[in-house]
Amino acid sequence: MAVATVVGAFAAHALHDRLAPDRYAVLQTAVLYQFIHALGLLALGALAARHSGRAFRIAADLLLAGVLLFSGSLYLLLCGAPRFIGVLTPLGGLCLIAGWCVAAVALWRWAPLER
Repeated sequence: MAVATVVGAFAAHALHDRLAPDRYAVLQTAVLYQFIHALGLLALGALAARHSGRAFRIAADLLLAGVLLFSGSLYLLLCGAPRFIGVLTPLGGLCLIAGWCVAAVALWRWAPLER
């Protein structure tokens, strides 16, 4: 979350007028996704500490990989990385989706509602 804060603040103060609007929007998307999923990682960490199963750990691993691939690839592209790095962005998105699906199944099994 600290990295997302630093990047977001740097973007708002130093890059806002230097980046084209479409590139600035990409940067904001990367920061937003990093923030949201960092909060999710904190929640999964708290759940994993209370539950001994592997599912929450797997979900957290998928979220971490997703953030690194999704936001990381967008940051790299904005810094001038070769365009082929862009293939990592959707892979990161898939990891994020899979992580949340695994977390949902783990929650469903761990704390079943009245059915």
